[in-house]
Amino acid sequence: MWCGIWYLISGVFVAHGIIRLNKIFKENPESKPLIAVAGAFMFVLSSLKLPSVTGSCSHPCGNGLGAVLFGPSVTAVLATIVLLFQATLLAHGGLTTLGANIFSMGIMGPIAGWLVFKSLKGKMNSTWVVMLAAIFADWVTYITTAVQLTIAYPGADPMNTLSIFLGIFAVTQIPLAIAEGLLTALLWDKIKELRPDILLKLGAIDESEVPNYATSKGGVE
Repeated sequence: MWCGIWYLISGVFVAHGIIRLNKIFKENPESKPLIAVAGAFMFVLSSLKLPSVTGSCSHPCGNGLGAVLFGPSVTAVLATIVLLFQATLLAHGGLTTLGANIFSMGIMGPIAGWLVFKSLKGKMNSTWVVMLAAIFADWVTYITTAVQLTIAYPGADPMNTLSIFLGIFAVTQIPLAIAEGLLTALLWDKIKELRPDILLKLGAIDESEVPNYATSKGGVE
């Protein structure tokens, strides 16, 4: 039953993301390579898997970058593509759990990262904001996974089961998320250095962060 429910919820969100993605392509076509970068970043990081609790594993998620650049719905589309490739080509995950995996890594995690980014944007340097957004996107992804596993395997005491899943994930995911946040921040800085014009058009940064962007390489005229 839950397999179908996760598919249904995720499908609605992904459908909205496809509409949003088409709109971005039309309004800001130069952002296409950046969408590819966000997807590739997610694919590479989430492919680095460490064995964990029953029916799951621990790994970086890479979903924070897409969330801060394009929002959670577009990130859900990217996550769907990534998870499909991993399930069919790398034997990571699976098709029966695809809906649940999209919900955790492609929806709940990106929503958390996006909310952190929107809440802190303009209050501190965007590099720090992106780092925090990536960390929280990762943590919320695994909190959601722990809840999903508890629903699937509640045991005699669901709350105790949830605390066990959370505790096991915390051992690997807390340091992994911090490392992922630092790596995401480094990539963000490189994007900001090379193509600040795209970030400005997406509303991801303010002009105050790149005062000389108009005369820099790739800057707007």
